[in-house]
Amino acid sequence: MRYPCFSLRLSLSIVLLLGGAAILARTAPAQEPTPPMAAPPPTAAPPPAGAPPPATANPSAAPAPMAKANPTAGRDVANGAGDLGKGAGEGAGKIGEGLGKGAGNLVTLHPVAGAADIGEGVGVGAKDVGVGAAKGTGKILKGTGKGIGHLFHHPHKARQNPPPPQAY
Repeated sequence: MRYPCFSLRLSLSIVLLLGGAAILARTAPAQEPTPPMAAPPPTAAPPPAGAPPPATANPSAAPAPMAKANPTAGRDVANGAGDLGKGAGEGAGKIGEGLGKGAGNLVTLHPVAGAADIGEGVGVGAKDVGVGAAKGTGKILKGTGKGIGHLFHHPHKARQNPPPPQAY
């Protein structure tokens, strides 16, 4: 055995892992048993044939959907930074994928296919980087504009009872 310490470390790690799992299992809250399913409530008898239909509270009043709030200036800037990073990451991945395929084709003596794979990977990667940069920059500029706008614009509150005009 070349590394005797490795087997000792491995066995200690397993013991600690299992011991931690046992402690977590003991400290986890116990689940309460689910109550048995109750019988459905009895339904009311249908009204007689000549009776008017029962009145409902307001059948046409449906709950209004929640309006989607606009993101804040900080959220726009953060989303823009995320888009920049995402575009750079996707582009780097595509470039690496193209380079890997191209290198494999060059090794197997397929230079034309290798060059095509490298070119495709670089092209798609550059597109991803460009799209991410454009989207991210746009969102950052939008958030910056909102932030600057908050400094100079006060909210326009509708006055319920405007003051009467003064005569001079």
